[in-house]
Amino acid sequence: MPSIRRAAVITIDRDGVGGGLAQLRAVAERCGVELVEGDDADIVVVLGGDGTMLRALARYLGTGIPVIGVNYGRVGFLTSIPSVELETGIARVFAGEFRTVRLSTLEVRVNGTTKAAVNDVVVAGGTLGRMIEIGYSIGGEDLGYQPCDGLICATPTGSTAYNLSNGGPVLVWGLDALAVTFVAPHSLHARPLVVPRGRDVTIRNETPDVAFTLLVDGHRAREVEPGGEVAIRLGDQKTLLASLPEVTFFRRYRDTFGS
Repeated sequence: MPSIRRAAVITIDRDGVGGGLAQLRAVAERCGVELVEGDDADIVVVLGGDGTMLRALARYLGTGIPVIGVNYGRVGFLTSIPSVELETGIARVFAGEFRTVRLSTLEVRVNGTTKAAVNDVVVAGGTLGRMIEIGYSIGGEDLGYQPCDGLICATPTGSTAYNLSNGGPVLVWGLDALAVTFVAPHSLHARPLVVPRGRDVTIRNETPDVAFTLLVDGHRAREVEPGGEVAIRLGDQKTLLASLPEVTFFRRYRDTFGS
């Protein structure tokens, strides 16, 4: 990778980050890197956790600008540099010593509107304690309906989040696929599915009297009334995640979820 000349910065509002930001500015000055705002950057440096990383990846979706994280969060699965190694890690990044991986995103369409998701799209019951009935099809083939608490469609990025906690599969970064996982299905036969590009997942609200809530990257997008329909597919745009060369997906996976 060529050395960095301009870097954008996104931070989390948390104790300790101010000191990290001062360190980052000092490293940038020492390396001759200009800290900028907006899209006029060679890389985006995030001081935060996974939530801040997701916000940055969504903000720079489709720009081709890589995003790298210094962990000031609790888990930091998407980050590459521990906060205590900020100075040495960022100096390496500014020297061009990093790798990138293109990550698939989702496109969700409902009632003529389209939204992009970096992590996941979730449908959940809008009434606490009420099960919903979801009809679903994949690639135009009807797969029936399932009583449950909800359904998750996750990118490889999001497969280690809510999807994983509900027993869904982990998708290795770089796969161009999405995971479909039910939340608390009222069945012994509802199993997660991995769906490739080109197969839309269509979800129908078949609950007679309960709306379900559509969540995009954890944010409430809208209510879907009985009879309503949501279509989800792999999006055309991808995010670009950067990391130090030795911080691979499997190293993150082992360090975060290993025994």
